[in-house]
Amino acid sequence: MIVLDAAGLALFAVAGTQKALIYKMHPFITILLGTITGVGGGTIRDIFLARIPTVLRADVYATAAMAGSAAMIVGRKLGLPPTLSAILGGVVCFGLRLVSVWQHWNLPRVAG
Repeated sequence: MIVLDAAGLALFAVAGTQKALIYKMHPFITILLGTITGVGGGTIRDIFLARIPTVLRADVYATAAMAGSAAMIVGRKLGLPPTLSAILGGVVCFGLRLVSVWQHWNLPRVAG
C-alpha cells in the first residue's frame, strides 16, 4: 500500500503544480499549490477511510510532495519539455517518499 500511496502523492503533486503553471503563477506559489494538492488528495482518502491522515503521522510526506513540485519547476526553468519535467517531479516525489519509508527517515523535532 505504501507504493500506491507514494504514487498517488506524486500524481496529485504533479497535477497541482501543472495546473498552477497553466495559470502562470509565481514558482513559489506553484510549489505550494502542488504540495497542498498532493497532501490534500491523501488527506481526503484517509478521511473517507476513517483513518488519521498520513500527513499527521508521517514526517516525510508533505516534504516529498514539495520536493517533487520543486523538481518539476526546476525542470521547466531549465527548458525541459513539460512532460519530461512532470515525470521528473513525479519520480522525485515518489522516490523520496519510498526511500523515507524504507530507511525510516524522520524530520528533526523541536526539543521541548
